[in-house]
Amino acid sequence: MLKTTASLKPAEVKKDWVLIDADGVVLGRLAVIIANRLRGKHKAQFTPHVDCGDNIVVVNAAKVRITGNKADQSIFYYHTGYPGGIKGRSIRQRLASKRPEQVLEKAVERMITRGPLQRRQMKHLYIYAGNEHPHDGQQPTKLDVVALNPKNKRG
Repeated sequence: MLKTTASLKPAEVKKDWVLIDADGVVLGRLAVIIANRLRGKHKAQFTPHVDCGDNIVVVNAAKVRITGNKADQSIFYYHTGYPGGIKGRSIRQRLASKRPEQVLEKAVERMITRGPLQRRQMKHLYIYAGNEHPHDGQQPTKLDVVALNPKNKRG
C-alpha cells in the first residue's frame, strides 16, 4: 500500500475571501487566527511552501482590545536612521495615532515565517480602522472570531 502526501501546486490554489470584525476582540488571539488563515493552515491541502491561504479583510481594527497593562507597558521601538535616533511608542499611543491598523498588521506579520512567502501572504491581508471596506464585490464570508472561543473577547 503506497501512501503519498498530496502537495498543492500554485495553480490549484483556491482563495476565499473572509471578513473579520475586530471590535472588542483580544489582539493576540485575533492575530493568531488571521495568521493561520493567511498561511492556509486551516485547509486540508495545506502546503508549507505555497501561498494557499485566504484573503482576509479586517474591519474595526482601531477597536481591538488589549488585556492587562500591555497598552502602556508594551513599547514598539523604531530607529530614525540618525545616531541615537531610537524611539518608542506604546500600543495605546499607536492605536490613537493616524494609522491604528498598523498594530494588528505588525502582530500578524511577526507570526508568519519571514521571507519571500511572508511578503506574498501579507499582500492578502486588508486591515481597516473603521467599519467601511471596499471589498463588497468579492462577497467575503463573515468569520465570527468571538464565537470560536469565549476568551477571544474578555476583558
